[in-house]
Amino acid sequence: MPQPLVTLTGESLGWGGQLALHDVSLQIAQGEQIAILGRSGAGKSTLLTALHDRAQGRLALVPQDHGLIGALSVFHNVWMGVLDDHGTARNLRTLIWPNADERGRVAQVLGVVGLDDLGRRPVSQLSGGQRQRVALARALLRGGALVLGDEPVTALDPEQGAALLDHLLGAFPTSVLVLHDVDQALRVATRIIGLRQGRVAVDAPASDLSADDLLQLYR
Repeated sequence: MPQPLVTLTGESLGWGGQLALHDVSLQIAQGEQIAILGRSGAGKSTLLTALHDRAQGRLALVPQDHGLIGALSVFHNVWMGVLDDHGTARNLRTLIWPNADERGRVAQVLGVVGLDDLGRRPVSQLSGGQRQRVALARALLRGGALVLGDEPVTALDPEQGAALLDHLLGAFPTSVLVLHDVDQALRVATRIIGLRQGRVAVDAPASDLSADDLLQLYR
């Protein structure tokens, strides 16, 4: 049996001295596609942060605030996904003069997210949906065993968001995504974790759940 990528055992989780979740016990196994659901303030982002902090191996992150640097170009924000793969000298050179291989790698993922011609544009000049796609491109460039995403497609129209979500899940063997759409979660996830009143209220295979089951999390 392969080792789980993340394990939480009876943990209380929070931030800023405030507890958000109590007695959380779960494991994330290789190959799972997990959706986290719950009302605003239920602790979804707190749980995702805890999983990020404890995950083993290479992982990519699509944070809710995108985690971009507005003064830098789209290219450089995407390239940040692989900064830790290279030494300081190469990273400084790439900041000033990226070579053809580096430009090509970034151009490939920008094409996937529909930002083909925006590599040189400062992120500060982008719309919210474009910024979200830059964050997705950065995760795709990074790659890894696991992707964690906090509402990674909410700024996109439904058709585009569904297509990019499918591509993201296809690029990573394991995923844990905070989603806000119950039907979308049932479509893409193999397992759903639902949070309610500070606890894990649902943890089951998506195939065992219905939309009505999950809507109870919001009542």
